[in-house]
Amino acid sequence: MRIGELSRRTGVSVPTIKFYVREGLLPAGRLTSPNQAAYEETHVRRLRLIRALIDVGGMSVAAVGEVIAAIDDPGRPVHELLGEAAHRMVPRYGDGSAGGDDEGEDAGPGSAEARKRVGTLLDERGWHGYAESPAGQALAVALTALESVGHGRFAEVLDVYADAAERVARVDLEYVAHHVAREELVESVAVGTALGDAVFAALRRLAHTDASYRLFGREGEGEDEGETERAEGV
Repeated sequence: MRIGELSRRTGVSVPTIKFYVREGLLPAGRLTSPNQAAYEETHVRRLRLIRALIDVGGMSVAAVGEVIAAIDDPGRPVHELLGEAAHRMVPRYGDGSAGGDDEGEDAGPGSAEARKRVGTLLDERGWHGYAESPAGQALAVALTALESVGHGRFAEVLDVYADAAERVARVDLEYVAHHVAREELVESVAVGTALGDAVFAALRRLAHTDASYRLFGREGEGEDEGETERAEGV
């Protein structure tokens, strides 16, 4: 297919396609004449992946380039490949800001206590991961923020959250396992992580409304149901 058809099929403009080729994200088409190139289904799949990582995963072009490089490395195990994609979607706090300590080598994202709590969580649950990963740093920053606003006791329910996250993660990866092509695996992780977060957040809020009613709303049985739900929504 010509570049115009590739553009129509993917919804990506011709100038953007050419930009991705220049940046090394998309392989160049096969030259059929000095000014014409032919593109294959592999280009359609790769463009779909690039747009998913950028539009849904929120990645920068540079980050997408690193994920693409991992995909194109046949020696990279699938576990590492999926980790590369997932880690690029988590905020990074590696500059020692975002609530870290100010002295010595202990400086880092979140408080020292929060970072230790994350490491302990990983050890106790036997999770294959490390506290200094982007996700571990993000959790430390969140726990530090909770502490700073007087909700440090939230850490007491962290294991309950971890139980839920473990079950959701298993379902996520079972869904991803249905895909064979490496591009499709990474796309599933990017889309599933971003949209899965949105789905989980919405379900959590719906569950909050129900739990709020069951815990605190019994005395309001006579109120208008719609007004009650709005008042109890979190």
